[in-house]
Amino acid sequence: MQTCLGIYIESNLIKYAKVSKDNNNIKIESFGVRFFENLTAEINKIVEETFSFNTPIAINIAEEKYMYFDIFSLLNKNDIQKTIETEFETFCEEKRYNKNAFETRYALVPRYENKDKIKAINVYVNKIELNKRMQYAEKYKLTDALPIGMTIADIVNLEKKENVLIVNMEEKTTLTTVIDMQIYNVETLDMGSGEILDKINQIENSYSRAYEICKNTTIYTTNVGESIEENPYLQYIMPTLYAINQRVKEVVENSPMKISKVYLTGSLALVNNVDLYFQESLTSAECKILRPYFLEENNIEQINIKDYIEVNSSISLAVQKLRDSLRGMNFKKVPLSEKLFKPVEFGKKKNKPSNKPKINMNMKGAIVPIEKNIIRATYSVLILTIVFIILSLMITKQFNKKEEEITILTAKQTAEISRATQDKSKLDNTKTKYQNLLKQLQQINDRISLVTQSRNSIPNLLNQIMYRIPEEVQLISIENTTNKHIVIKAKCNEYTQLGYFIAKIKTSEILTNVISSSGVKNNNEVSVTIEGDLP
Repeated sequence: MQTCLGIYIESNLIKYAKVSKDNNNIKIESFGVRFFENLTAEINKIVEETFSFNTPIAINIAEEKYMYFDIFSLLNKNDIQKTIETEFETFCEEKRYNKNAFETRYALVPRYENKDKIKAINVYVNKIELNKRMQYAEKYKLTDALPIGMTIADIVNLEKKENVLIVNMEEKTTLTTVIDMQIYNVETLDMGSGEILDKINQIENSYSRAYEICKNTTIYTTNVGESIEENPYLQYIMPTLYAINQRVKEVVENSPMKISKVYLTGSLALVNNVDLYFQESLTSAECKILRPYFLEENNIEQINIKDYIEVNSSISLAVQKLRDSLRGMNFKKVPLSEKLFKPVEFGKKKNKPSNKPKINMNMKGAIVPIEKNIIRATYSVLILTIVFIILSLMITKQFNKKEEEITILTAKQTAEISRATQDKSKLDNTKTKYQNLLKQLQQINDRISLVTQSRNSIPNLLNQIMYRIPEEVQLISIENTTNKHIVIKAKCNEYTQLGYFIAKIKTSEILTNVISSSGVKNNNEVSVTIEGDLP
């Protein structure tokens, strides 16, 4: 008989169910809902109380994301895998994510809108969050870590050609669309029981009390205003249910194939008349509370069916393990020991005549020498086999432990590298900014230096001209056209005096690169223009 303990974990509560399978008969041995402050301690209590020390355990992963790719149906398996990997890498580059920080799994389903393509459902989760979740049950036989949006369909009685929508209203809500017995789409809504319980908890100061209030609340589809006056907690419940209801209606109406049934499950499905509330807006589909199919088959009446529905999420985690329906979606890596030590069945060989001595196996009579040798050899082989198995298990256990430690350290280092890269980018941007500011400051200093230099050079120029200009020569104007270029206009009655003045400017190096224009005579006066650069 196969057994599995399904544990569904939320921020403040745990739902668990221990499920066994004997042939096709599935039975729930124990189940419950717990509120916790220390998650590891609470899981230890559940394992101890359900005697699940060596029982396979399946848990839900946290904060998983879903994305979808269209792939040509003619591609082979390797090309499909490469295409999905390439698409995910492109997605990470666009979002500036480090793809090595994520663990991914995918499933392939037909694309009903386009027969030439298939649809890839790609699920990815942060490695640090994944390892953190699995560490809570690492000392037990944790075999599966799965997305709840994919496992919930395992407890629905699906039929061929039937299309259904499963609305799992837990802490967050998942909408799982199943078309022709295959999961076609999973959508996660941030709204769910979590926000309702948080609001009621602020009033009651007890999360378990808030949960019981939500569980025992009744919705009246008419006279909602009066209902809120009678039960003030409805003001926290109804807005969330309304938002979920509207999204469910959109999914049903926009589905590529007609949805015939909508199943409600999760904590909010425990609200009385919630199915009637959803049915009012779903005219084309039948709305029902999800009951695990094997409970209906076994006609279980000893326990209130509502108690089973309460833990549907944990039941689905255990059932999928027993049915082995989502092997490709398991985020828990298979230990090396399970890969190495698998039972092998050998085919029977026909008896052939042999010249070897016959061995008497009836355990009567004296032991012949060859039987002694065979017994000795058998004991030796048995002892060696036991030693080999023990050593292999020890080595494998250490290997798995180191592998998990390496995975955790790698994820942490990857995250640190990502943060360091971001910090480097910020530093580079800041460095460039400061370099630009320094360049601007240098330009300002250069301009100030030129202004200062010019301010001192002009008086010096005038002082030098004053001592060297002939008395007969008159200055008309002195103009500083650029930073150092000077234009002097002078006049005199005699050109020789102007020539003497120009020569003094050159020989005394009052200006450099001195050039002068030809004299222009006007009446009895000669005027010239002298140009040059300040030294």
